[in-house]
Amino acid sequence: MSSDMAMATQSQVSKKTKVKRPWKRIKRHWQLYLVIAVPTAFLVIFNYIPMTGAQIAFRNYNPVQGIWHSPWIGMQEFSFFYHSPYFWPVIRNTLTISIYSLLVGTPAAVILALALNEVKHERFKRTVQMFTYAPYFISTVVMVGIMEIILSPSAGLLGQIAQVFGIHNVPNILGSSKAFSSLYVWSGVWQETGYGAVIYLAALSNVNPELYEAARIDGASRLQKIWHIDLTAIRPTIIILFILAVGGILGVGFEKAFLLQNSLNLGASEIISTYTYKMGLVDANFSFAAAVGLMNSAIGFILILIVNFVARRVSETSLF
Repeated sequence: MSSDMAMATQSQVSKKTKVKRPWKRIKRHWQLYLVIAVPTAFLVIFNYIPMTGAQIAFRNYNPVQGIWHSPWIGMQEFSFFYHSPYFWPVIRNTLTISIYSLLVGTPAAVILALALNEVKHERFKRTVQMFTYAPYFISTVVMVGIMEIILSPSAGLLGQIAQVFGIHNVPNILGSSKAFSSLYVWSGVWQETGYGAVIYLAALSNVNPELYEAARIDGASRLQKIWHIDLTAIRPTIIILFILAVGGILGVGFEKAFLLQNSLNLGASEIISTYTYKMGLVDANFSFAAAVGLMNSAIGFILILIVNFVARRVSETSLF
């Protein structure tokens, strides 16, 4: 009995010690926990608590009744979007722009970073970096305004140059459905390639210079050094950024698409975000907008899990 009582007493003491140990750590390092508390509170208040509003997608939301008193309708809004005649055109346009941007934007940033890494003249390198990085700070509204000033068939720079050479029938590129995806993607490449290259240049700065020296002694050409050393060094960064980009494949930016949209290119410019804006906010169908947004987020999360799993199996590099 005495041995059993001793074991019970020892277990109680150990439990109390385990309970007190975290508090001792917090008391000892309270400054660090105070620093962490601020962003944690921000994350909880502005990111996690608003998630309760996602139930609007499953309710017939009425602003007068509020979120908690609006009647449940289940998957009705999801079914409405799926059976809508706009479903497949909107999904097709969104995927076209997203995949186009992914296939063009990522290689452009990688190629620019590799090219700048080979430049030995520091002043020229910094100058090129400045000019390629500067467009990233241009707002979307200003960017679309620049495109309209240049591509307008009547008063734009393109139209005026065409008139100088006697060409009067200038095509309306901004109103062309076929040209919309290219305008969207290549303007994004011009605006964001410099920023993406900075990330890869940071990864290239960690390459051991002895690897280049060894490759030079072995007689490797410049392209061979880029392929076997530089690309190998930035491959994990490319994979991580690719996984994140795939997760947002249905999240094409609303601002540029909406500002470039007109009645002539509507067949190619109507994407998920613009369609949700018109149905959800303009027509005041808040439940429908919440349902489409929730579906969009769920698909992005599933894609991240799939691509992350494939990347971990193939390259042993993953996001988590």
